[in-house]
Amino acid sequence: MKKILAAVLILTLLLSCASAEALRVAALKGPTAMGMVKMMSDDAGSSYTFDIYAAADEITPKLVQGELDVAALPANLAAVLYQRTKGELQVLAVNTLGVLYIAERGDSIHSVSDLAGRTIYSAGKGSTPEYALNYILRQNGLEPGVDVTIEYKSEHAECLAALMADESACAMLPQPFLTVAMTKAGDMRMALDLTQEWDKLQDDGGSAMITGVVVARRAAVEENAGAIDVFLADYAESVAYTNADVSGAAALIGQYDIVTAEVAEAALPACNIVCITGAEMQQKLSGYLEVLFEQDPESVGGALPDAQFYYVPEN
Repeated sequence: MKKILAAVLILTLLLSCASAEALRVAALKGPTAMGMVKMMSDDAGSSYTFDIYAAADEITPKLVQGELDVAALPANLAAVLYQRTKGELQVLAVNTLGVLYIAERGDSIHSVSDLAGRTIYSAGKGSTPEYALNYILRQNGLEPGVDVTIEYKSEHAECLAALMADESACAMLPQPFLTVAMTKAGDMRMALDLTQEWDKLQDDGGSAMITGVVVARRAAVEENAGAIDVFLADYAESVAYTNADVSGAAALIGQYDIVTAEVAEAALPACNIVCITGAEMQQKLSGYLEVLFEQDPESVGGALPDAQFYYVPEN
């Protein structure tokens, strides 16, 4: 009888484990996936499945159609999808602050005011990099196109080529692209961290420059909020590891083919990988989206998301 009871107990446990479906998680190649690598390595598919994609438009339909539960996405895209799906997504966390830097060849730019009279090469015309740069320039008394010439290119490689041909100019480049570029141009330096420049403009920490967020389908949250909370706890630990053990994290990042381990180790300290949740997440993200909305409402889906956009547990 004892053997029968033990067998029944084991079978019950196995069935319970089998019925608990792993959360399906997606991320993009680059900084928004880097903070997940310890989870990816430790979990081995028991609680989560992870897929890494090259572009956001590969993730979007899978998320909307219910093929994914959780995804790391650009912050403004999350707001756009919230409007398009009529509130079927929630933001769980900010996972990457700004990754934009002003780079120059030389050592003449040490503040935003030093950009007066300069030419800045940049990609991202009509998108969040342009809006972020315009905000920082204007808040520092510089009018884009008047006090500063901004020449937009179709991609970051063109910006780099233009900078290499014009020693008097500078370029706005993201990580980890900038780290790769600096290995090819010995006289290039990171002159300004635009995330820090954004923070200098906030009297009360009311917003932040944000690159990426982690979102979940509302149905997944409502059906299993406990699993979402466990995910966030695991994710916070993974981000802490990524920032504390740069060499170890870089090896995992290379293993998962996000970027090479060498590039990751050099770029990680400048990638601003975080896990900001709850009320702080809501405050910083809502402030950032307001800045985008003021310049182009369509950049956030035509309207600012309401409070239901933010996953803020009561406890």
